[in-house]
Amino acid sequence: MNENQVHSVKWQSPSNIAIVKYWGKRPEMKQIPQNPSVSFTLSKCRTETSIDYKASDRFGLHFRFDGKENPEFQTKIAEFLKNQLSAFPFLNEIELHINSHNTFPHSSGIASSASSMSALVLCLMDIDRELNGGEIDLQRASCLSRLASGSACRSVFPKMALWGATEARPGSSDEYAVSLENEIHPLFKTFHDSILIVSDAKKSVSSRAGHALMNGNPYAESRYAVAKNNIVNLLEALKKGDLETFIRITEWEAMQLHALMMCSEPSYILMKPNTLRIINTLLEFRKETDIPVCFTLDAGPNVHILYPDQHAEMVERFIMDELEQYCVGGQWIPDQVGDGASKC
Repeated sequence: MNENQVHSVKWQSPSNIAIVKYWGKRPEMKQIPQNPSVSFTLSKCRTETSIDYKASDRFGLHFRFDGKENPEFQTKIAEFLKNQLSAFPFLNEIELHINSHNTFPHSSGIASSASSMSALVLCLMDIDRELNGGEIDLQRASCLSRLASGSACRSVFPKMALWGATEARPGSSDEYAVSLENEIHPLFKTFHDSILIVSDAKKSVSSRAGHALMNGNPYAESRYAVAKNNIVNLLEALKKGDLETFIRITEWEAMQLHALMMCSEPSYILMKPNTLRIINTLLEFRKETDIPVCFTLDAGPNVHILYPDQHAEMVERFIMDELEQYCVGGQWIPDQVGDGASKC
């Protein structure tokens, strides 16, 4: 590589929303989940990452988020890169200028680590391809993304992905996610995810800390058993287009996630009063209309409303008329199932 020549790569990777939740890591292993998880890959909520690079006599890193220096993110990325020198040995002889941008508000509670870290890994793999040849293997990209942020391993794949070993899906693994795109009923490929921003404040307890608290949670083992059984039933429902089972598992998983937080030591509550107002209003709407719409929650107060495309007009009108009032600044993001990571 010419010492003065600057090369560039750019990838985008989406966020994802888990249906069966990943909550709890095996303490003796690096980013290995206690139970499998399944997620929708989103479309509009994504991270776009570009890297300009050139030859150098030592590793160099410069990071900007939305055009501004971000020391906290730079430290996290530097730590990850130093731990991945065996995967990317060229890092010892290169200077990186990384620019990252989210298409969604950073403080909106959407899982930005999943999108940002998978986009970063794919950029690094693209640099490796340019320097050494070969092809980009999405399974390897998923595995390396997992080491940066567990849920990032699911973001590289389109539509839906499964992370975690389960007998219900041959080829599944704790080390990387697998695509479910060709194993789900067409109905689920049309799903929308309207994300209602109840709070844009920084969470009082990070997801990393929440995972760690599962190690002492008195309900941890029963939770993992329930999640594994939910995976089996969910995969079957996804194949059949069974909306009733899908809705039951989706909402059960959301509430169980937050119940685990309340049963941790120390305990904590991330839901807000408006989170509950949205959920109760949504349940009444479903009861009155018989529209197959449901909710899920991430590790935060914001509400993801899931529904098939054929009901989008009615559900989105309901959100504007009834639920927007519970969102901070009336803010919500209309998203839908997407096609996974791609080169820009």
